[in-house]
Amino acid sequence: MKNRLYYFLLPVYLFVVGFVLMVNGVFSGQVTSVGNLAINLTFLLLIGILFLISFFSFSRLNRMTDKLIDEANKIYDAYEKGNLKLWETYRSKDNVFEDDILDEAFSRYQKKMRSFQTKHGLMGRCELEDYLNEDLLNQAGMNYYNSAISGTMTGLGILGTFIGLSIGLGSFNGNDIYTISDNVGPLLDGMKVAFHTSVYGILFSLVFQFAYRSVMADAYDKLHEFLDVFRECVEPTANNTDANTKAMLVYQANMANSMKQITELLKGEAREQAESLDKMAQNFAAMIERALETDFDRLGKTLQKACNTQEACADNYQSMAGTTRELLQTNRVLQKALEDTMERQEAMARKLQEQSERIEATCNTINEEISNQLYTYAETHDM
Repeated sequence: MKNRLYYFLLPVYLFVVGFVLMVNGVFSGQVTSVGNLAINLTFLLLIGILFLISFFSFSRLNRMTDKLIDEANKIYDAYEKGNLKLWETYRSKDNVFEDDILDEAFSRYQKKMRSFQTKHGLMGRCELEDYLNEDLLNQAGMNYYNSAISGTMTGLGILGTFIGLSIGLGSFNGNDIYTISDNVGPLLDGMKVAFHTSVYGILFSLVFQFAYRSVMADAYDKLHEFLDVFRECVEPTANNTDANTKAMLVYQANMANSMKQITELLKGEAREQAESLDKMAQNFAAMIERALETDFDRLGKTLQKACNTQEACADNYQSMAGTTRELLQTNRVLQKALEDTMERQEAMARKLQEQSERIEATCNTINEEISNQLYTYAETHDM
């Protein structure tokens, strides 16, 4: 029942909700402070949402671990009935657990194991725990989320404490003993909010922490139980490399001994056959030499001519290389002259530009003077 302890959160939550409603006078119809009731209900609603998310993650984790235990029981029962080759079944079996997360992890384990399979057997293996492990359960059970819920409950309780004290002190504005007694009621209402939120925040934190640790411990136990059963009944053993090496050495030694015996039996005949083959080779070589003597002379003369031609070609190539170097040098000189010419042209263009600007300025000045003289002449003519 450890994996069902989180169900205990529901009655505790309902009890706290009923207690808050009773303290605030909802059942008796005498609500003393609507603000206090609203703050408590808001906090309880927020806590309820957090609990619902945790319930979902715990339920998913329990379904996964129950699948592991069910499959472990099937494996153990089949093994007890004498089925000692369970790996042949699980090597390529699909939907082993009928759970997407577990089946995906087990499929990756199967692919890795198939990579070790050779025609001589299984030459290696990997551990199933590398794929089905506590990290996988932590991810499925939202461990990153649930591990923070306990601290969140405590933090909400402390937050409610400060909110309640702020409300109470905000409504406390007495200056003398008579006005102070009139403001004690609002101050106490604020302190109710502070103490109530602190109490059920710490209570929820303790209860949730206990349920969360129990659920995770039960999940880890189920995982290790499945892994133990799988190692014992299903997991194959890799071939012993040392034993294979020894067997190959023995086989090679036997083959060498057999070849030695055959060699000793054929030793005499092999010597005679070797001498006959030597004589045949000598006769064949003499016949080839006599038949091809003239052709070899012709081939030698042809090769000599080819060598002379190659030497002439080499001289020609050397001359061409010298001519090419001279041409490159001439091109460099020409390129330098062209660069100098371009620089002089650019300098001349700049001078022409400056002269054009001066001429334009002079023309503008002359135009202005002529315009002034014409204007003066027109004024004089009118006078």
